[in-house]
Amino acid sequence: MAHFLLVHGAWHGAWCWQRVTEALIRNGHRAHAVTLTGLGERAHLMSPAITLETHISDVVNALEAEELQDVVLVVHSYAGMLGTAVADRLPHRLQHLVYVDAVVPKVGESWSSTHASATRQARLVAAQGNPDYSFPAPDPAVFGLADTDHAWVKRRQTPHPGHTYEAPLQFDPKRVAQIPRTFINCTRPTLATIDVIRTRVQDPRFWDGAWLPGSRRVDMATGHDPMISAPVELTTVLQDCIRPEA
Repeated sequence: MAHFLLVHGAWHGAWCWQRVTEALIRNGHRAHAVTLTGLGERAHLMSPAITLETHISDVVNALEAEELQDVVLVVHSYAGMLGTAVADRLPHRLQHLVYVDAVVPKVGESWSSTHASATRQARLVAAQGNPDYSFPAPDPAVFGLADTDHAWVKRRQTPHPGHTYEAPLQFDPKRVAQIPRTFINCTRPTLATIDVIRTRVQDPRFWDGAWLPGSRRVDMATGHDPMISAPVELTTVLQDCIRPEA
């Protein structure tokens, strides 16, 4: 048995992990999904005061309040920023860090730093046009979703706090590198804003090649939201992370 803590990406909430958490629990694990401040069922807390540090604290507090140990921390998309920060601050609480088609930042990099200038500018303009400094969700089709999944995500998505987009992240890469990590690469279709990261994690020079034995990249032939489009397959990959050979 393992304890999985799952953190959603931009515009989503804990709701997006429902199929995966249910599968993990059926298989005898503990699974807990966090909703970040200002998103999902916490959308009423949206405010221009929300920063990257707010969201890091959401995850840190979830770990510390429940006194969780040996956690498999699973972070999706934008939440790769948060997972990296938590691995730096609370490495003793984690046994594995899983980046699900997620941002894997370099020291001093912001989420926006990994995006093309046109994408970055469009999001900043959108945020500046809203009193709560947020930017709206894209159509779920860009995540490879269709039909009922598309409709479900479209009605559940909420705007994302803009100040989380530009904030640089400082951390000790050697401390983070002590934790075995898995990068799940979603390939059908790929999301263009993850392309820089996709290339980065395949480079043996990344973090001076300090991926531990057992750290790996796993390709999944699904879109950017595998917790929705391929929950059974994603659950299998997550469970593989707790096996000795992982």
